Amino acid sequence: MERPAWAPRSIDISVPSVSRIYDYYLGGSHNFEVDRQAARKAMEFMPGLPKIMQANRAFMRRAVRFAADEGITQFLDIGSGIPTFGSVHEVARATCPDARVVYVDHDPVAVAHSEAVLAGVDGAGVVAADLRKPREILASPEVQRLIDPDRPVALLLVAILHFVEDADDPYGAVAELRDALAPGSMLLLTHASYEGIPLPPKRAEGAVDVYKDIRNPLIMRSREEIARFFEGYDMVEPGLVAPPHWRPDTAPEDEDPYAFSGFACVGRTA
Repeated sequence: MERPAWAPRSIDISVPSVSRIYDYYLGGSHNFEVDRQAARKAMEFMPGLPKIMQANRAFMRRAVRFAADEGITQFLDIGSGIPTFGSVHEVARATCPDARVVYVDHDPVAVAHSEAVLAGVDGAGVVAADLRKPREILASPEVQRLIDPDRPVALLLVAILHFVEDADDPYGAVAELRDALAPGSMLLLTHASYEGIPLPPKRAEGAVDVYKDIRNPLIMRSREEIARFFEGYDMVEPGLVAPPHWRPDTAPEDEDPYAFSGFACVGRTA
């Protein structure tokens, strides 16, 4: 397998990556055949996976715009993945030209491509780190340089928490990040769930098993379990809903049925 020029030498291009599979679903070009094979296998069970990812991205853009309209000027995007059109800094700066953004991911391809995209962009940076180690994120030079701890931050956890197993204490990580941010900060979150998927759960489990096979288990939590991530936050209306129902720009009934899979929400601390 030939290594593309943009692929860091340190990565094993024979092993699938969640962020590169996500990039493939969104029509990106920063993925390998091994990623495409895993994605196509998952789509045999759940053909609407690209629609689910598109709905997640659309929610992210609406939520970032909402946060910027509410006066938030700092954004911390953990599990940011490989940048695509309409990334956080582009959306935020349409409202707030001096918005500061830090992208965080543990995939070397996502980090390398983010660094390339952000070269020469003032007020934006990238950190190679893992959500499961929030202290390392908060102590990183880029966060220290760009994020003012005394001012509110929009914390983005979009399509990332369902890759953190309960044994790794995702609730503790989210709480630690919440406690480190200034009052008035926001949590922008999406999470996978069997609820809303227009398929029998047994068939959807086939796609979940693909992620298990590549050693990136996909944890399908219930609505109640996802709501627990918002402890210490007041949910912004309309609360925890399917992504197309969160402050839509277009009529939700025009969306693909798969877009209603899982949940999305924005919360704000007092």
